[in-house]
Amino acid sequence: MRIRPPTAERLGLSPSQYRTLKRLKTPERIQDFVTALPTNFELTGDTALSVRETLRQGHAHCLEGAFVAACALWIAGQPPLLMDLQADDTDDDHVVTLFRHGGHWGAISKSNHVWLRWRDPIHRSLRELALSYFHEYVLKDRKTLRTYSRPYDLRRIDPCRWVGRDDNCFDVADWIDNSRHYRLITPAQARRLRRRDAMEVKAGQMLQYAAPDARSAVKY
Repeated sequence: MRIRPPTAERLGLSPSQYRTLKRLKTPERIQDFVTALPTNFELTGDTALSVRETLRQGHAHCLEGAFVAACALWIAGQPPLLMDLQADDTDDDHVVTLFRHGGHWGAISKSNHVWLRWRDPIHRSLRELALSYFHEYVLKDRKTLRTYSRPYDLRRIDPCRWVGRDDNCFDVADWIDNSRHYRLITPAQARRLRRRDAMEVKAGQMLQYAAPDARSAVKY
């Protein structure tokens, strides 16, 4: 469904920033753009950069990449929808940007690990899409993904809170985190999950951008 795209003025983007995102006319091109952004390792503390700040600083982690992708989709005439993937209490959450094609769901995703990125629009439901991340959503040898959220439409929020903002968007991150989530597996199923073997663990350590320390390599 095509929607009316917002203007640069409404979003709080500079003309050049708006043109950059406007050139990304398809989900595939948007994925290529966020993939090419170096990883934000948050070396000076936690961040939740707005779209404007992400483009200015030139790096992103998953939420910041999701904001950029959602904004680019909105400019391209598609709804800016996010889905939150929540892990158990030992691992970090992940946020992806949703899109639909031919009645099926796909996702754009920023991750330093190759496994948690793009999903083709072949999934009949959001649960099916979320499950496509399950076996690769890991912490060392453990599969940690537990819940997924309903689509969070960023049009509910004034763009000044997540697009054209100077400070961090921690409040928006909290709203997404606290939105309704649905369980993917039962506690009994979680207890029976097979641990990943040594080869799988080794493959999971491959990164696109070199991490400054072991903590960053695991988190992103």
